[in-house]
Amino acid sequence: MIAIETVGLSYVYPDTTPAFEKVNLQIKAGKKTAILGINGSGKTTLIYHFNGIIPAQQGEVKIHGLPVEKAHLQEIRKKIGLLFDNPDDQLFSTTIFNDIAFGPRNLKLNPAEVQQRVEKALERVGISCLAERPPYSLSLGQKKRAAIAGLLAMEPPIFAFDEPFSGLDPEAASHFRELLDRLVGEGATLVYSTHDVDMAYEWADEIILMKKGKVLACGEYDLLRDESILQAASLPIPALAKLFRDTHHKPRSVEEAHTLINHIFDCKPFNG
Repeated sequence: MIAIETVGLSYVYPDTTPAFEKVNLQIKAGKKTAILGINGSGKTTLIYHFNGIIPAQQGEVKIHGLPVEKAHLQEIRKKIGLLFDNPDDQLFSTTIFNDIAFGPRNLKLNPAEVQQRVEKALERVGISCLAERPPYSLSLGQKKRAAIAGLLAMEPPIFAFDEPFSGLDPEAASHFRELLDRLVGEGATLVYSTHDVDMAYEWADEIILMKKGKVLACGEYDLLRDESILQAASLPIPALAKLFRDTHHKPRSVEEAHTLINHIFDCKPFNG
């Protein structure tokens, strides 16, 4: 099943700089898809088209087959939740509870259902204890969790995130990935922008490789072993792909590499 489709999608910024031209994509449902590219590739602008924040100038975007256009925006925004790079851009209420409740209240749900959705969302992201805190008092990682909780309370099947791991320390990023893995494990679709090739290689199911508004390649994560494509995108080969380039072993994570190396040394005595 296709979650997101673009057909001949083009966009030009107000200063006449092209963001991208004639982008044709199909993003699979139930997968983690990374839109990967250096700064200025058009990643963020593309993601903002998915729920109509930026309307298409040319071409078309479809969410589960429904065109993203003014007449359908209310329905589209039930289907896809968008997380900004900076969570401060979407946290605006006096408390985290009220922030998360904003969307369900706009759906005209009764107070009991709003309460239930907010409490469930808070619990899922692990910040129930922060419900009455003001957003400004939270750490960046907590703010990102709160922003995701606001999306979860709307119960969309698709999540689109702009640079979701930027600014997070390794521990916070790891917790954040675990949360997103749970969502995908429950059947959600996740598409996110990033410039981090190592993260994309380790974590994404599908890759969309962009540079200067053009889609250079699409495919599964092992696309990132192709040095010629990465060179065209001005991106380095992932560290693990480079380290194990000349072997038949292809670990995707440090943990997998560690297990593999231990196994090799357990099987082959070292006489150094």
